[in-house]
Amino acid sequence: MSARALISVIVTTYNRDDALDAVLRALSGQTDRDFEVIVADDGSGPATAAVVARWKERLPLAHVWHEHRGFRAAEIRNRAVIAARGAYCIFLDGDCLVRPRFIAAHRRLAEPGAFVTGNRVLLSRTLTQRILDEQVAVERWRAREWLIERLRGGVNRVLALLPLPLGPLRRLRSRQWRGARSCNLAVWRADLERVDGFDADFHGWGREDSDIIVRLLRAGVRRKDGVFATAVLHLWHPHADRGDLAANERRLADSLASGRVRARRGLSTLTTAV
Repeated sequence: MSARALISVIVTTYNRDDALDAVLRALSGQTDRDFEVIVADDGSGPATAAVVARWKERLPLAHVWHEHRGFRAAEIRNRAVIAARGAYCIFLDGDCLVRPRFIAAHRRLAEPGAFVTGNRVLLSRTLTQRILDEQVAVERWRAREWLIERLRGGVNRVLALLPLPLGPLRRLRSRQWRGARSCNLAVWRADLERVDGFDADFHGWGREDSDIIVRLLRAGVRRKDGVFATAVLHLWHPHADRGDLAANERRLADSLASGRVRARRGLSTLTTAV
């Protein structure tokens, strides 16, 4: 990807304005400045809109919102894709902080015919509260600070934060869908359109990200691992309601069995991003 091509970072959120504020702060410190941010808001209240308004002075930022009718991450991501201007989309959850070279690393790894799956480091409840209460910029911490926090139990691992040039090893799982998550996923806009984006038939928590990975692979787009390059810092949060998980597991099983490439209810069903 050219050094100046615009990248669209799509941040999914719902009523976590303090976490979103930290995510936008981290994005504002990127070394690569050729990106825009689309906040994909699954029906939050006015506090989230206020955070977005504050950051618009420092970031190229848009706010895409729809009414809250349960967990509809797939649909709001599609609405954000429609609003995005970049040819390359990075999907990020609204509680995942990125380090300063995150966009630069994704730009370096981007290549035609591939999507990039990143990994994450889990932060403890105590460390998360410190970050949110005291506005601690952990995304700028160096190795020593992370090692100390690991000894305190504040993070689940630190090796994932090391930058390593893995070269061809990044393609070892080129045809595997398991383990890929939309909290840190980069896909070409053209490939999203080929599979018609996320499938809004998935509602409630779970498996909409697995489904789109399955369909991308089926469309001939290969997986490339962003481990040891694009790790995100995942703030602690309570477990989401998993009441719809069994139904979403059945939807995923149907997707795996069907050979389907395009979403049942994807980008093409939306004509405007509201």
